[in-house]
Amino acid sequence: MIVDCEILFWIVVALIGYVYIGYPGLVWLWAVRHPRPVRRASTAPRVSIVLVAHNEADRIGRRLENLLSLDYPRDHLEILVGSDGCTDGTAAIARTYESAGVTILAFEQRRGKSAVLNDLVAKARGEIVVLADARQRFEAPVIHALVEPFADPRVGAVSGELILTHDADDASVGRGVGFYWRYEKFIRGNESRVDSTVGATGAVYAIRRELFEPIPDDTILDDVFVPLRISRRGYRVLFEPCARAYDRAATTTTEEFARKVRTIAGNFQLFVRERWVLNPIANRLWLQTVSHKGLRLLLPVLHAAALCLNLLLAADPLYGAILAAQILFYGAALAGHALRKVSTPTPVLSVPYVVCVLNYATLVGFLRLVTGRQRATWEHTSRRA
Repeated sequence: MIVDCEILFWIVVALIGYVYIGYPGLVWLWAVRHPRPVRRASTAPRVSIVLVAHNEADRIGRRLENLLSLDYPRDHLEILVGSDGCTDGTAAIARTYESAGVTILAFEQRRGKSAVLNDLVAKARGEIVVLADARQRFEAPVIHALVEPFADPRVGAVSGELILTHDADDASVGRGVGFYWRYEKFIRGNESRVDSTVGATGAVYAIRRELFEPIPDDTILDDVFVPLRISRRGYRVLFEPCARAYDRAATTTTEEFARKVRTIAGNFQLFVRERWVLNPIANRLWLQTVSHKGLRLLLPVLHAAALCLNLLLAADPLYGAILAAQILFYGAALAGHALRKVSTPTPVLSVPYVVCVLNYATLVGFLRLVTGRQRATWEHTSRRA
C-alpha cells in the first residue's frame, strides 16, 4: 500500500513539475537546437481590422482614434466594427467615424463575438484580417509587425503580444498575473520558433482571410479555435512580440477570476469539440497542445492528489519535509489572499496566490461548461467586479 502510494505520488509530482517547469524547459531547448526560421518582408498588403463591441460607449471612440492613427497606408487599411446588440449608444458613436472610413455593422440582437466575427470577416476585403477587441490599445507599427511574417507562404496566422500595464498602487493579484503572463509569453515564443504556438492573443492577432473557417456561434474562444483550425491545414501560427497591444492588468481577484473562468471553460469546450487535437496522427502540434493546454486542465486534481498522497506518507522524514513545503506554499497563498489589496506585494505571496486562484478558476470553468452556465457572450469583467 505504501509503495503504491509512493509510486503514485511521484507520478503526480512529475506531472505537476512537467506542466510548470518541464514543458517550458523542453520547448525552450527544442527552439534553441532546432529553430524553424521564417521569411519576412516589409510589404503592405490590404488589411482589414475587425472589432466586435458590446456596450462599449465609454471607450469605442478612443479605440477607433487609436486604430485610425496606426502607422499603415490608409488606402490599404479598412476598419469594420460589429455592434453586438449594443444598448448604450456604441453604434451611434462609432458611426461618427464613418467619414474617416470606418464601416459599422449594427446587429440589434446580441449573438456573441463568434457569430458577429463570422459576419465581419465575410465583409472584409483585406488579404489579411486583424482581429481586435475594444478594450486594448495598439502601438502605431502593430500592423507592419503582424503582416511581415506573412511573406512566408507557410504562415497562416500571427499572434501579437499583449502588454499588461500596472498602476503604482496595484494589488498583489495584478503583480502575480503579470508574472504569469510573462511566463506564458516565454512558452508561446518558443513554441513559435519550433513550429507554431497553440492559440493566439485574442486582443491582437492576424490571419489570412482565405483560411478563415466559420466559427460555431456558441464558441467561447475564437482565439484558440481559429488558429488551431489554421494549423490543422498545415500552416504555421507564430507569436510576434513586436506587434504590441496594451491593456490594464486585473487589479482585483474578482476581475481576474472572471476572465480566467471564461478562458478555461473555452479550453474545456475546445477539447470536447475538437477531439482531433488529442490524436498525435491528426495533430502535428499534439505535444504542444497536450502539454500547454490539456495537462493544465488537470492541475487542480493533480495538486489535490499530491497533497492527499503526501499526507498518507508523512510519517517518513522525506515526505514530511515535502508536506511542510506544500503547507508553506498554500500558507503563502492564503497570506497573499489576506494581503491582496496591499500596494507593494512580494512575489513570494502573490505568485502562490495567483496559482491557487487559477486552479480554482479551472474547477469553476469546468463546472460552468458541463452545466451549460458559461455563455458565448461576455460581460465587462471590470464593471462586474
